[in-house]
Amino acid sequence: MSDARHVLVLPDRDAAEEVAETLTERFGLAEEPQLVRDALAGEDDAEDAQWLVVVEDPDGAYDAHQLDSLAAEHEGWREAE
Repeated sequence: MSDARHVLVLPDRDAAEEVAETLTERFGLAEEPQLVRDALAGEDDAEDAQWLVVVEDPDGAYDAHQLDSLAAEHEGWREAE
């Protein structure tokens, strides 16, 4: 059984956009990854937000270790679901 999606957590929008672009180029994604702003619990300041890059992977085609490395290069991580 494979994961249906991967969620990469990144520190800011610029990092998320760069990772999304890299993913599209490197993996030849048919659909652009979804970017989602994730405000930290209890924080009102827009600066205190993480950005999520959501990659749909219904066939389990994307290597989790490569995704981990890409997120780490941008001071982020991949959430295990």
